[in-house]
Amino acid sequence: MITERENYLRAVEFRYPEWIPCRVYISYAAWKKHREKMQDLFYRYPKLFKNAGELQKIGNDFPPVYKEGEYFRDNWGCLWYTAKDGYEGQIVEHPLSDWKKLKTYKPPDFLTKTERGERDWEKIKKDVEQRRRQGLLVSGDGERLFDRLYFLRGFKNLMIDIMTDNPNLLRLIDMLLDYEMKLVKKWLEIGVDVISFHSDMGTQNGLMISPAKFRKYIKPMFKEIFLTCRNAGAHVYFSSDGRLLDIVDDLIECGVSVHNPQIRANTLKGVEKYYKGRLCIDIDLDRQMFPFCSPEDIKKHVKETVEALSLPEGGLMVWGWIADDVPFENIKALCEALDEFCLRGI
Repeated sequence: MITERENYLRAVEFRYPEWIPCRVYISYAAWKKHREKMQDLFYRYPKLFKNAGELQKIGNDFPPVYKEGEYFRDNWGCLWYTAKDGYEGQIVEHPLSDWKKLKTYKPPDFLTKTERGERDWEKIKKDVEQRRRQGLLVSGDGERLFDRLYFLRGFKNLMIDIMTDNPNLLRLIDMLLDYEMKLVKKWLEIGVDVISFHSDMGTQNGLMISPAKFRKYIKPMFKEIFLTCRNAGAHVYFSSDGRLLDIVDDLIECGVSVHNPQIRANTLKGVEKYYKGRLCIDIDLDRQMFPFCSPEDIKKHVKETVEALSLPEGGLMVWGWIADDVPFENIKALCEALDEFCLRGI
């Protein structure tokens, strides 16, 4: 059997993978609720739980911005507050809420700092070498893009900036672009298969900004960063929630290799029409149905999704995100369905 890394790359590159890459992501809150029951699923489906080791290691000692009632200031200067244990908090203080602060503001040092912690490139290199020896995918973290802008400015402020074409906006984007290019080039220097970027910019019904404004302000940044990765031989994994159907062509032009469209926001037919066969789909199963449906509904949902989006040559991955309101029986059903229709279904 081919390695997990090779199968992943075959799926991304439409080179006939042996199975459909798939996974179940257990949120910290769901781990806290179902911890004892989850151990058996981890054992039965080792390919599905990519964060099992992390969860078992931390127990209930969640990382910063996931601890209820706590404030935390990240390395970009954003102050977070967490209202519910196990869920990512919300920024309550934005370091660039006043444009006057931009003159003296500096991003964190990418050589020593992550968004919320320390970065040790020597350790990263050793981890990369170990994963290569094990036949595992080697990925780099390109951090946040569009969402970094509203983290720094505040969402309302950024929407007004974009609507009014505030000249300071381009200065902020240039600052972020400079940071990202340095970070990306470091990952490329180490040598990775894929670099992941997070950039939530969709709502349930459409983009947070118009497609025209996206193409004016955000697309040029995406294109420079992503094509730098692609031209160096690394794939681009782009994580962005919400309805993005209006800009799928733009994402392809920018160099995105894999995107994770959400079924509820984009619809299965929408994903099939705009994505299938054009770039690799890492389909985000309908997490909004998981708490309220039956195990049989879960299995039917996975089967219909795979049948609609899969191609023999590849281009599909499948995953599900589990919150603490999802019954354990539905988590189990999701594992059984992914095992049947993705790991053994082709």
